[in-house]
Amino acid sequence: MLTFAVLLLAYVLSQFFRAFLAIVAGDLARDIGLDARQLGDLSAIWFATFAVAQFPVGVALDRFGARATIAGFMVLAVAGAAWFAAVTDFSGALGAMALIGIGCSPVLMGSLYVFGRAYPPERFAMMVSLMIGFGSAGNLLGAAPLAWAVAAVGWRTSMTAIAAVTALSCILVAVLLREPPRPPALPRADGSTAGLRDLLGLRALWLMAPLTLVGYAFVIAIRSLWIAPFLQQTHGFDAVDRGEAALAMAASMSVGALAYGPVERMLGSAKATVVAGSVLTALPMAALGLFGHLSGTASVLLFAAIGAFGMTYGILMAHARTFFPPELLGRGVTLMNFVFIAGAGVVQWISGRFVKATADAGWAPADTFSALHLGFATVLAASTAVYLLAPARPPEKRPA
Repeated sequence: MLTFAVLLLAYVLSQFFRAFLAIVAGDLARDIGLDARQLGDLSAIWFATFAVAQFPVGVALDRFGARATIAGFMVLAVAGAAWFAAVTDFSGALGAMALIGIGCSPVLMGSLYVFGRAYPPERFAMMVSLMIGFGSAGNLLGAAPLAWAVAAVGWRTSMTAIAAVTALSCILVAVLLREPPRPPALPRADGSTAGLRDLLGLRALWLMAPLTLVGYAFVIAIRSLWIAPFLQQTHGFDAVDRGEAALAMAASMSVGALAYGPVERMLGSAKATVVAGSVLTALPMAALGLFGHLSGTASVLLFAAIGAFGMTYGILMAHARTFFPPELLGRGVTLMNFVFIAGAGVVQWISGRFVKATADAGWAPADTFSALHLGFATVLAASTAVYLLAPARPPEKRPA
């Protein structure tokens, strides 16, 4: 229980850092002169550095364990958050977000590594669901509470406080996290690329790859970057209203992530759970693209539906985990997470340029966001169709 609580606090902060930009975007635009393209770059660099760091994180987890890996990397998140609170230009903000991304990179994967070592495979999906569900409180903190704090004391003071909490979390991980015992019969993975080649040879992972690349990416792009500009430019929401709408979506994401664990156990299939959730996510995305300009209230409800159904991340990870060799668990989960997070970075980078280009071309904001949401829905549906071809479980091994 203590181990779960320590990991949970670190993951709450990781979730906060991937979502807070939507709330402070207006302040950054005003104080250091950022446009939509640069805001997209700031969000993208967090995901890009987070994704690239998954490879050393995977090796570190298999060689050194979760405690040393998480605490060591989180020092960089502390430094990045403190730097972000003091930035005065775009390049400084970019560097700070890069450090934060690297610092947060081992938190969830370290947690999954601990769960994979400490719990049987049939409980893995439930533990992942609990971690992601409760950890989504970081999304909540990065919505209305952050908007209230920014209104009261400013974004710089608010980020300084977050840097201090991140430092506390880093210390708690280093002191209190209990490393699960390593099974004596398990061979020790080396630091070569052989393990990665073995993982890339798994056909099932390639069939999961398109959905892994975009399923989470579209949801987090909406929540972390575009929900606030859409509501401001299309429906005239003020800062507090935008924060409360983001809070509603964040809350639905938390509830959805928690619900997916019991749903997966009820259906008895991770694959069926992911397919159903992906279809139910694509539908409100399409509705937002077709009708979102008509009503601010309806748009907020559709955002909440996307958040509730879109958190298939943990169950898709649990599905992939069944194909990993035990000695490559760390590298397996970090490889999958690389695809999840790289997809998020690419989507935010591309979407930022799309929004900027359409604005320069004279498009109305409603038309820009309609095209964006319809594009998300179409690609998500196509990726789900490819995922249908993936096996539900590994083939049974026949005795020699």
